[in-house]
Amino acid sequence: MSPKISCLFKANFSHTIFLLFLILFSGSSNAQCAGEDASITICDIPNVANQTVNLFSLLGGSPTPGGIWTDLQQSGGLNVNTGILNVQNVNESDMYVFVYTVNNSSCVDNVATVTVTVGGYSGVNNPNGSACDDNAAVNLFQFIGNFPNPQINGTWSDDSNTGSLTGNLLNATTSGLGTFQFTYTMPAIGTCPAHSTIINVTVHPAPDSGSPQNLILCDSEDLSQYSNLNLLNYLTGQDAGGEWSENGTSELSSPQDTFINVQNIYNTFGPGEYSFSYTVKPSHPICTAMTSTVLIVIEQQIDFTGSILVVDSDICEDEIGLASFMATLTQGIEAVPNGEYSIQYQITGPIPSGNTVLANFVNGVVTFPIPSISFPLVGAYTISIVSIHETGGYGACDHIIGTIFDILNVYPLPKINIGTLTISDACEDSDVQVTLSGNTNLTDGIYEITYNLSGSNTVTNQIVQFTVVGGVSNFIIPFHLLSNAGETTITIIHIVNLQTGCENTASLAQTFMLNPVPQGANLFITISDVCENQPVTVNIGGLGTMTNVQINYDLIGANTNSGTATLPVSNGNATLTIPISSLPNTGDTTFILQDIINVTTTCGLLNYGISETFTINENPEAPFATDLEFCINENAVVQDLVPNGSEFQWFDSPTSTTPLSNASPLVTGSYYVSEMSLLGCISPKTMVSVVVNEISAPTLHSGGQNFCGLTSPAPALFDLSQNVNFTGNLMWYNAPFGGIQLSDSEILQDGATYYGFDSSPVSSCISQNALVVTVSLLNCDQNQYSLMIPDGFSPNGDGINDTFNIPDIEFLFQNFSLEIYNRYGNLMYKGNRNTPDWDGRSNKGAMSDGVAPNGVYFYIVNFNKDNKAPQQGRLYLNR
Repeated sequence: MSPKISCLFKANFSHTIFLLFLILFSGSSNAQCAGEDASITICDIPNVANQTVNLFSLLGGSPTPGGIWTDLQQSGGLNVNTGILNVQNVNESDMYVFVYTVNNSSCVDNVATVTVTVGGYSGVNNPNGSACDDNAAVNLFQFIGNFPNPQINGTWSDDSNTGSLTGNLLNATTSGLGTFQFTYTMPAIGTCPAHSTIINVTVHPAPDSGSPQNLILCDSEDLSQYSNLNLLNYLTGQDAGGEWSENGTSELSSPQDTFINVQNIYNTFGPGEYSFSYTVKPSHPICTAMTSTVLIVIEQQIDFTGSILVVDSDICEDEIGLASFMATLTQGIEAVPNGEYSIQYQITGPIPSGNTVLANFVNGVVTFPIPSISFPLVGAYTISIVSIHETGGYGACDHIIGTIFDILNVYPLPKINIGTLTISDACEDSDVQVTLSGNTNLTDGIYEITYNLSGSNTVTNQIVQFTVVGGVSNFIIPFHLLSNAGETTITIIHIVNLQTGCENTASLAQTFMLNPVPQGANLFITISDVCENQPVTVNIGGLGTMTNVQINYDLIGANTNSGTATLPVSNGNATLTIPISSLPNTGDTTFILQDIINVTTTCGLLNYGISETFTINENPEAPFATDLEFCINENAVVQDLVPNGSEFQWFDSPTSTTPLSNASPLVTGSYYVSEMSLLGCISPKTMVSVVVNEISAPTLHSGGQNFCGLTSPAPALFDLSQNVNFTGNLMWYNAPFGGIQLSDSEILQDGATYYGFDSSPVSSCISQNALVVTVSLLNCDQNQYSLMIPDGFSPNGDGINDTFNIPDIEFLFQNFSLEIYNRYGNLMYKGNRNTPDWDGRSNKGAMSDGVAPNGVYFYIVNFNKDNKAPQQGRLYLNR
């Protein structure tokens, strides 16, 4: 039995003894339900057929299927359910026994074995193994393949004598660089020969990114000297050809860029830690890239400028040695990071001292105690911060302290007993001012005293506050404590400095005189009603022999105000004019005379309260009016303006006080109207813009009155309008005044006069003057028209062709003349454009009855134009 089988047997003794019993005492002569034992040697491990070795088919005899297979040595290659052995899954070369058991009680021998000798397999040769020289445990098995995997119970030999091989592990950190040969050998077993595999492993250098050196700076330094910083200067021992990367400063333009601008980093991102990494890639992928990081640290120089130091708290001199003190330092305009700091302070004053403490800033605030022995005397102590440092960090900066201090006061108790009280004589029932000065120790500030009054006025334990400036202070004894005339003495019995809280007893007194107040039983007031925005005069009477008075008054009611005035008094009367600015509202206002003071004695009647009510009548509102337009030919006057009536007045300027007469003619310009109420109050003026429209008469184009009466259609007023300049609507009339408006289609008559007026479509005004046009229809061109002279007529009174008429001759030849002769040469008729046509009667007396008989007559037409020759012809008269 092999050692491995023995070991396995020992591992599970009871089970193994049972199986061994079955093996040893089963015989081939008996019934072999499990078949007969078999053995096989397999040397060609890579053969694919050895992946499916059927152990059942190797059993001799007639084994019963369905039995159970057992892999005693846990070879790892047997499928116990199918009995199929995959030799390539057996990871050690050895002799293996596999047991087949059939659970059948009728069998004499139900166990059989198959012994399989598994030859050695060391893998395949590999000349291309690679390792990195930073790997201290290179597993050589990785280089000899896994199809199938080599067995593991062979031996490795260091063929190149590197001295760095331990088992299957190569220490590439000691082997050096180069290519080394190693042999893995599986020993012979049974009939299977030994099997060896040779590998060559090349050890490649690992990349070296160098040793980094950090740059620690304070932001108070001149960072411009680092505006072109070469990161390579902060690495040592690095391989060349690496690549730089960063954490977001955008300083590196490419992986090969080694220069950064620290000044720009600070300007852009402020204080902080900024990393720049140098990565060297391996020459062979078996090695991993290496990275070294250069850290640029810019520490913030903390500016404590503006920080507030408060040392609690001020004390009075009777608390010296009894009080405790705590200092609180609060950050200024710049935030202070949380953490522990070393704080050095010094104290100047009556007794100088100082100390250094460790304390924590939390959210910008740090507190620390100051011993009470530091403040042993009265006076002001200045506690100043000298230095502040973090107890951690890089320590690159000396922080800016500036001037940080607080003043703690040990205040003296107030002492006034040998001081001076100064009081002037006053009036009874009036406030009295008291001045405290002289030999006191009072510093500037606010104090509170307790005093008593004795004499003509008696009162105790009165409290008043006052302010001391330059050793002098004033306070008031109120009038209600001084109702009796005569001498009164004030005695101060206690004093407190309200700023320091220090207090002391006192004993300081002074006597003063109170004068009586004059009487005013005959006082009266009269005020007349006024209109809005008018001054109000107040007449005050009953002032007796006083020569000058000062009055204080109030206004209540529609107007609320107050005022003070000094008035001369004459014969017991004074007059006050209340400013208009104090009386903006209408209605009833009550004047209350509160105080009357005799200027000579300064005594007077206070809060007397005599009153008089007066009314400020409201002015009417400015009248509503709109701008107006008139035509000049309407002859508008002021009476035509709106509004009008007895309560309205019109003016020609905003400042005029003289109203215009209703008959005043209007001109273009601004007019102003106001309204007067029944109480005589006048409203503000409303401005009205008046426009008196004057339309100019139309004008005729040069020669625009001339037409030809022969044109078709006949010239009409429409044609005349085309020859006229006008701005609005042109209207024609047959008379200058009271005429009839003519239609544009009216046919023009030669020598007729027409009257044209311009009319504005906006204002509907008509020009005051007319365009007078006398039309001529004789403006015809003789070359454009032919003249037809008839050769006869029949003056028989039938209304048809009763006269000899040459059509249109008056238009072509305005100065023509016509002569008609009988056959005897007698002149029968002579006419022109102004004489009637010839009706067959003689107008020259050639015939006694003037009636021309039927027959032939002769005419001569004298054109009298452009030297045109006369035309002769004959005509036939037939009645």
